[in-house]
Amino acid sequence: MDKPGFYEFFAGGGMARAGLGTDWQCLFANDFDPKKGDSYRANWGEAEFHLGDIHKLKVQDLPGKADLAWASFPCQDLSLAGNGAGLAGERSGAFWGFWNIVNALPKARRPKLLVIENVTGALTSNGGADFVELCRALSSLGYLIGALTIDAANFLPQSRPRLFIVCCLKALPGVADASQSAPAAPWHSSALVRAVEQLPAHAKASWRWWRLPAPVLNNALLSDLIEEAPGDVAWHTREETARLVSLMSDANLQKLEAAKAAGKRIVGTIYRRTRLDEDGRKVQRAEVRFDGVAGCLRTPGGGSSRQFIMVVEKARVRTRLLSGREAARLMGLPDDYILPARYNDAYHLLGDGLAVPAVKYLAENLLTKILLSTSFSTLAAAE
Repeated sequence: MDKPGFYEFFAGGGMARAGLGTDWQCLFANDFDPKKGDSYRANWGEAEFHLGDIHKLKVQDLPGKADLAWASFPCQDLSLAGNGAGLAGERSGAFWGFWNIVNALPKARRPKLLVIENVTGALTSNGGADFVELCRALSSLGYLIGALTIDAANFLPQSRPRLFIVCCLKALPGVADASQSAPAAPWHSSALVRAVEQLPAHAKASWRWWRLPAPVLNNALLSDLIEEAPGDVAWHTREETARLVSLMSDANLQKLEAAKAAGKRIVGTIYRRTRLDEDGRKVQRAEVRFDGVAGCLRTPGGGSSRQFIMVVEKARVRTRLLSGREAARLMGLPDDYILPARYNDAYHLLGDGLAVPAVKYLAENLLTKILLSTSFSTLAAAE
């Protein structure tokens, strides 16, 4: 068969495209952010990219017939750290622009598969009501629905759990082989199981527990991704490092002392966070982890959301911001991926992005499996 084609909505820098790889063909990509659009075009060319608001897209803007429509819509209103506006919010409400364009497609042109990606906070946003609404809306388009929680830490040294809602047309015969009768770890979290229990009967009737094989052991090391002389950030002075250390709690200082005592090079990451002290006052803390896994990359909405590197070699302790290239490596992007020239733009692009190996694993072990099992004559007859 020919390469399956896809539309990439909320495309950012094209990380879904990177994960799908050369076995798939991009037919159309869209984002409303000019800076992200510049990155997309720099890496993938001009041909498929359309800059603009998804709410203003029309059916005639979409070429051909896609097998897959991918939508990593904005998470700000669904995130646990967000404002709680949910799907009614200005940012996460962009989902409805995606829904509208799929709904407007003639049934003969609707993609066989949809993938909706977002933070796992989408499961509990507004007490689970937003997840119910997502599933209701997607099933109303005539799709079977299911979801998986996939952590980038299965493939990369970054903790980045994300929700992937996978939908397929009911006529696809590959569904039986791709689904199972009950949820199973690690792909179906307890939070996902609880969210599904809240679905109304008509949405539950469309629900499927998608099957994925167990992930292979992740051998990637954080220490292997670190640059000695990055071009976009500088190592801190001793005073700046001392300032970071001074923000550590006793528990974190103990982690640092243990790393020093290990007598070898150990690489960790630090986030600055606001915590309550013993008197209930808000204070800034520096929290370090030396487990070989970076914290979840986030957009730089302030100094506290930028991640720091700490390198400990016996008594020598060095710190600095995570570089743009290191952040790209933590997302699974190759070193020839072209990053924005400005540090903040690069960090924003990556913090909003997809872990490439997670997309690749999903595509190879579920999406392609469903498509390859499809009898196109059977599907055409059903349509």
